[in-house]
Parts: sequence; C-alpha cells; structure tokens
Amino acid sequence: MQKVVFNAHYLTYIDTAIAEYWREIGLAYPEGYVDRYAADMFLRKSTVEYLGSARYDDQLSVLCRVASLGRSSMTMRFEIWRDQPSHPSPLVTAELVYVNVSVATGRPAPLPEDVRARVASYETLKPD
Repeated sequence: MQKVVFNAHYLTYIDTAIAEYWREIGLAYPEGYVDRYAADMFLRKSTVEYLGSARYDDQLSVLCRVASLGRSSMTMRFEIWRDQPSHPSPLVTAELVYVNVSVATGRPAPLPEDVRARVASYETLKPD
C-alpha cells in the first residue's frame, strides 16, 4: 500500500464535483438535464496533471468552473486541494471536455440556450 490516493480516484472526486455543479445551476442530473433537454453530456477528453498526493484521511476540496462553451461542447477546469493551510498549492489540476449529444440521434447537438444562460449567471469569471 502506497498510503496515497490512487490516481484514478481523482476523476471520481471530479465527477462528484460536476454533479454538485449541475445542482447549483438548477439542473440536477439526470432528470434536470437529460429529461429536460432530451440530451446528455458525454466526456470527450480528460487531461489530468498530478502535482502532489493526497493521503489517507485527508480532507480535500474540489474546485470547478466552466472555462469555455463551444457550439456543442463545454470545457470544465478543476483543482483539487488538501484542506490544510500548510499546503499552498493544488494537488491535481484537470480539464475535461464534454459534448452535448442528442438522446434521439446519438449525435452532437447545440448546447441549449438555457444551459448557457445558467452557466453565465453562475460563474464569477465568464466562460470563453
């Protein structure tokens, strides 16, 4: 046992943060998004940089924001921090790209204007 968090678990922490983000903007997943827009967000790409290691029983904070909105895609950025003032930098940074896909066709579909508006009103720093 290495006594550090296994690298793939950080993506699980990020996935939990994404679910909370959707709730915060009023679109709890899946009913708030899939049922409302007849679409779903599929992960297209993930980039993760490991800058440090969390250890067993560490309390972590996962920060996330929408960095950019494309025609049918959304890029989110993340930082994972250990909740200790003695550690002044993130343990992990990540960028995930999602594509909005029509449930009926399985093909990319434009992001709903309502989603764009919710994201824009929630974010302090507006997405590109």
